[in-house]
Amino acid sequence: MILAPPSNRGSVLIVVLWVTFGLVSMALYFAHTTSLNLRTADNRVAASSAQLAIDGAVRYLTNILATAETPGALPDPITYRSDGAPVGDATFWIVGRSLTTSSGSTPTTPVFGLTDETSRINLNTATAEMLQWLPRMTPQLAAAIVDWRDSDSTASEGGAEDDLYLRLPMPYRCKNSPFESVEELRLVYGMTSEILYGEDSNLNGVLDPNENDGDESPPADNRDGRLDPGLIEYTTVWSYQPTTTGDGSNRVDLASNDNQALATLLQEKLSTDRANAILRQLGNPATGFRSVLEFYIRSQMTAAELALIETNVMVAGTNSLAGLINVNTAPEPVLACIPGIGTERAPSLVARRASNDPRTPSIAWVTEILDTEQAIEAGPYLTGHSYQFTADIVGVGHHDRGFRRSRYVCDLAGATPRIAARRDLTDRGWPLGAPLRAQRLLALQNRR
Repeated sequence: MILAPPSNRGSVLIVVLWVTFGLVSMALYFAHTTSLNLRTADNRVAASSAQLAIDGAVRYLTNILATAETPGALPDPITYRSDGAPVGDATFWIVGRSLTTSSGSTPTTPVFGLTDETSRINLNTATAEMLQWLPRMTPQLAAAIVDWRDSDSTASEGGAEDDLYLRLPMPYRCKNSPFESVEELRLVYGMTSEILYGEDSNLNGVLDPNENDGDESPPADNRDGRLDPGLIEYTTVWSYQPTTTGDGSNRVDLASNDNQALATLLQEKLSTDRANAILRQLGNPATGFRSVLEFYIRSQMTAAELALIETNVMVAGTNSLAGLINVNTAPEPVLACIPGIGTERAPSLVARRASNDPRTPSIAWVTEILDTEQAIEAGPYLTGHSYQFTADIVGVGHHDRGFRRSRYVCDLAGATPRIAARRDLTDRGWPLGAPLRAQRLLALQNRR
């Protein structure tokens, strides 16, 4: 047996060690790559589960709205699951808004439930005077909003048309047609992200730590301990009322001269004697009503009687059924924009409606706060019923991975519910607050 010289044995050992090291490195590399691929696949599965949970939540909520015991009313959150609802290994939440929050106060924890689109000012119907009362608004910006949606090319006082838009660094034309989304406001001359979104960077209605730290982290805020949510919180393009009732029959137009249709409705819902008494009170012909609220005042009906016929009557006209604001759900800053209400009486309305029965939505109670002249002035802008609702849905998959968030607008004004709009809000970040996230992480650790 011939052995390798001692000087060569060390070289062979070094070669073997390098080969072994290379093989181990390759094994570790492929193992790490496989682990990353597995983790990526797991995250994709979690994201798919989260999206499927959101899709399931949409079907669930559409059914809740379609079968609601009180059509036209914002469903009470205690009647459906909106907070941490499990769907298999996934979970969903519905980010909502509080109806009792007054101007100047800020919720400290997220509110869960559906949001009423009719509680907001419609960008396509509101006057410049109404828009001026919104937070952060200026007369010039309000005029520019109206110019953006109108059909002419003549700038209103302080407004903006093509001559201004075409002089921008990246020029474009004024749209001169209705808004299709609230986010379209960003194209209006004079609008900024700060005005549109305010301090509420994740659009959850809660003052998060990064929204109350000055310039330390985005967004810019004044560190006053109060949330300024921006215009997006108070505006919509989706609010309108149907011209038919739930059974498909036409609603009685109080602005027409059809006293017979009104008499028939009153006799059907009340009684012949009571119908005749109401018609005598109104005079003949019973016309000239500018709103359902004015009809209620002039008829001297009781609130209970109005509740029986309120969804069967309307005041028709150009855009009169679009943009009505639900006085039962609108926040104080929106109510303050309505003629006849203003900043002086809006807080009283918010405080008073807290005692209302949500199962009997109506506008009759407004006359307890407003005098006759104020109520008649506010009437053309008010309703007590809603037909468009927003579901801002957050979903996570197994182990709280795969975060997804989407906002849906459900329209109930037609024969069947439909999804009128969808917008992905995932890039807005986690909207449920740090305490909930910490709580769920702790629960996940305890399960392992």
